[in-house]
Amino acid sequence: MSAMTKEDMMSVSEKGSGKGTSQASIDVQEAGFEAQGIHVPTTGFLAKLWRAVLFVDKFGVEVRGIERVRPEDRSPRSTADLLDSATMWLAANSTISTFSLGTLGPSTFGLGLKESCLAILFFNLLATLPVAYFAVWGPRLGLRQMTISRFSFGYYCAWFPVVLNVIACIGWSTINSIVGGQALRAVSSTHQIPEAAAIVVIALLTATFALFGYRYVHLYERYSFLPVVVIFIISLGLSAKYMDSGAFAASGPVEAANILSFGAALVGFGIGWSSLAADYTVNLPEDVSGKAVFWLTYAGLNLPCILIECLGAAEATITRPDWQARYASGGIGGLLAATLSPAKGFGQFLQVLLALSIVGNNIPNMYSFALTFQVLGRRAQLVPRVFLVLLGTVVYIVLAIVGATHFEAWLDTLLVLLSYWLAIFSAILVEEHFLFRGGRWENYNPDDYNKPQHLPLGAAAAFATGCGIMGAVLGMATQWYVGVLGAKIGDPAFGGDIGFELSCAFSAIVYPIARYIERRFESPARMRTAAEGAAEYAAAEKH
Repeated sequence: MSAMTKEDMMSVSEKGSGKGTSQASIDVQEAGFEAQGIHVPTTGFLAKLWRAVLFVDKFGVEVRGIERVRPEDRSPRSTADLLDSATMWLAANSTISTFSLGTLGPSTFGLGLKESCLAILFFNLLATLPVAYFAVWGPRLGLRQMTISRFSFGYYCAWFPVVLNVIACIGWSTINSIVGGQALRAVSSTHQIPEAAAIVVIALLTATFALFGYRYVHLYERYSFLPVVVIFIISLGLSAKYMDSGAFAASGPVEAANILSFGAALVGFGIGWSSLAADYTVNLPEDVSGKAVFWLTYAGLNLPCILIECLGAAEATITRPDWQARYASGGIGGLLAATLSPAKGFGQFLQVLLALSIVGNNIPNMYSFALTFQVLGRRAQLVPRVFLVLLGTVVYIVLAIVGATHFEAWLDTLLVLLSYWLAIFSAILVEEHFLFRGGRWENYNPDDYNKPQHLPLGAAAAFATGCGIMGAVLGMATQWYVGVLGAKIGDPAFGGDIGFELSCAFSAIVYPIARYIERRFESPARMRTAAEGAAEYAAAEKH
């Protein structure tokens, strides 16, 4: 397909409507479609979609997809933007989903409160390390997270993690909407909103911010966590006297298996953001402090995850019979409604706000879903990000309405599967960076992100991924399958989940060997540095 500049598109729009179009005043500098690497179709159905995109562009809707954000196109240095590295994840994790994960310790894995809280502490501190580190890659390379994966997996083999991340974004949005719908429905026992309607409300609010893009995502997440934190504190104060901390449970293989399985779910939640991390730091200055971005991200992840998950574990031990009955009948929403019920009408208002907190978790999932989809190739990149957000929204609304009665089973399964593939993904990206690119950013040429001939073949990453999957299958312990090694821990019928540990170990051992062999056969052009890319471009310009 042929392409036109932004000015050409504006001319076409004006001829069709008879009205002029003005460029929206937004913080993110737009340097023109062609300058950003955005190729706009001039014929066919996609051209019609881009005309619609041009129309909404004047209202501040972000047009950019996975195209690189060059240093000159980024926001000026500011403390507020740097602090977004923390507030982004504070808001995304200050939600009912985080609370519901904590309840799995006592309710699903049979752990006491003390064991649950210790598992929550240590597994979160471990799982969020790659997320915080990948956040640094955004400003250094100006690329989105799944686009960066092409520098390890290659152009075509990157489709494997891309497809998995598309599934993860839709899956998380589905589960979040279910739990948010439960919470809205539990506000009243006499005038209950239909669960389908509650899910649609959450989805529409999510789509609004995801459509407008990077700046508006950060603007929402910068403040949305504040009332949620206050509400959780109120819930704690009203329910603390009914909690049963108990003594430490007995030790043994069964208890160890339960800890490992709960840990796999916790890792799946924490590491789940590693496939999105760089998406929300690409607009920071290229020379921003890497340590500041890392520690702000790490703190922003762990503060809500650890504290709110511990609150969920604590409230799952509540002994008050009528509250337990509401938990049994209404799920997570029923439990939270019960803990806020002493506040009467004000408590119901707080419950509504708490239910809507799920929007803060869904926004990054939907925003990154669109960006991830575009990594499937040049044709996928031609589809405007705005329409991909709408497509993803429709899909997860349908799935959430259909699967509303299977929440806990879906949550546990999704979290565990996420811990497997993201452990593999993280190991491969980190090893490629340190072992084969010397840990130096100048050994990447970010402008090669969409040039298959200048990216690795991907065979080594594909082989290491296959070995990692083998490790996951051997060590997994889920409701539907228990692996050979997983069954050797605790009760053989349930086992203990060591899938993420084995998947990470297998891929981490295999990748350096396979990559070393791959490097011997692939062209040096597939590993060209930024300086080599610039020199080649300059030489081409002379001719």
